Amino acid sequence: MNDFDHLDLDGHLLRLFLAVLEQGSVTAAADRLGLTQSAVSHALAKLRAIVRDPLFVKSGRGIVATAHAEALADSARRLIDSMSDFSRGAQFAPARARLSLTIAANDLQRDVLLPGFLKFLEEQVASVEMRIIPSDAPTADILREGGCDLLVTPYPPDGVDILQRRLFRDEYVCFYDRNVRSAPTSLADYLAARHVTVVYPNRARLTFDTQMERDGLRRHFAASVASFSGVASFLRATDRLATLPSLLGAGLMREFAAAPVPQSARAGDLSMSLVWHRRHAADPAMTFVRQALVRHAAASVRRARAGIL
Repeated sequence: MNDFDHLDLDGHLLRLFLAVLEQGSVTAAADRLGLTQSAVSHALAKLRAIVRDPLFVKSGRGIVATAHAEALADSARRLIDSMSDFSRGAQFAPARARLSLTIAANDLQRDVLLPGFLKFLEEQVASVEMRIIPSDAPTADILREGGCDLLVTPYPPDGVDILQRRLFRDEYVCFYDRNVRSAPTSLADYLAARHVTVVYPNRARLTFDTQMERDGLRRHFAASVASFSGVASFLRATDRLATLPSLLGAGLMREFAAAPVPQSARAGDLSMSLVWHRRHAADPAMTFVRQALVRHAAASVRRARAGIL
């Protein structure tokens, strides 16, 4: 009774088979592989049972391959090559790649990074479709449940299965309509003004606002909107102030003047991160996309700060 079948095949058996075939000797094959003759003989017995052929038969003082063994040689080499490819993971050729990406990003990172990044990808790959959805203040579930492939956010969610890399830093500045008012000259002037800010749909607030509140610095908010894109309408032609990331000055807030926040009201920098799920960590296509976005982000931020977004 044959106790072996095709599922018992492995790369070591195939390599041993080819060594015996090429050397024409069990002893020489054992020396080549660093094995004992008995180990080679035992493995050959197993392979013979799997393929139901003696594979090698005695001929004088040596052995010769059977016709079936000769016919199996090319298949064995192809199987070993396939195993080698499998161990290296999937291959990725940008020029032939067809990418479909969903990226979660709010107004700032969307406008600063993604239009130029889409153009870059279109020049590098055969086809790309990019869907951008709002990230708000995200939780890890948006990545775990496949809501997006990549997340660009200042609020990277926690999780042992969540990976991240910092893309850039920014600082908060005070935007205002120069046709109506001048920049605040003191902390008292800043705190006395009416303000416009962003509160996300899940009620998460800007890090600047939460830090100001922790420091006991109270402001009057005339309006709060769900995204950066809504701020301009409530700031235009008024004496209100909006304290937002400086990079918005190259895009959504380009019509407004910007000034430093009064020193005693500063609440640290804004750090923007690229976030993904661990299941994509070794994917060659997603690795290519992540590395490209990291490089593109550095160039995009430089252009935005130079006012050429």
